[in-house]
Amino acid sequence: MKAARKLCLDYLASPTAAAVERLAAILVPMHVEKKGQLLRAGEVCDRLYYVERGMIRQYYYKNGRELTEHFACEEDVFINIESYFLGQPTHLMAEAIEPSDLYGIPRKEFRLLMAEMPEIGTLYHRMLEKVLIDLSRHLDGFRFETATERYQHFLKTSPEVIRRAPLADIASYLLMTPETLSRVRAGH
Repeated sequence: MKAARKLCLDYLASPTAAAVERLAAILVPMHVEKKGQLLRAGEVCDRLYYVERGMIRQYYYKNGRELTEHFACEEDVFINIESYFLGQPTHLMAEAIEPSDLYGIPRKEFRLLMAEMPEIGTLYHRMLEKVLIDLSRHLDGFRFETATERYQHFLKTSPEVIRRAPLADIASYLLMTPETLSRVRAGH
């Protein structure tokens, strides 16, 4: 119930007790050890995830290299957008960077709950808005910022990730080589 209340408070001004209770009933608690996989390539993402403790990264392979697409830590929500909406297998993988406790929100049950409770529909839309805005800002960094500007922006907006994630994962997230990231950090 505590996680459902926190999740509702993150996205709704004053959630009703009924909304919190109904959301709590569909949350699936999960624990994932460091390097544990939440989602593998070829699987369908049928849940939204809420991180209570720990850190998750979403990544994919391109030309034999792992490229990090997203980080999620405490109180973050993450999904594989295309797989979740289209019900198709994903190319992305999700793994725990550190031991993590999170909650899965099953798509089918969430949609049924949204149909019954407009407040849960508002929660869902606000969660998705945040995911999409974060993705848009990340992509804008590649279009409009230098490597140094991308790092400085990430340092400002995601200090926990900078502190806790491996540098190689941060470098790939920022579309830099580890050597470039080292130079950017040295000049910062």
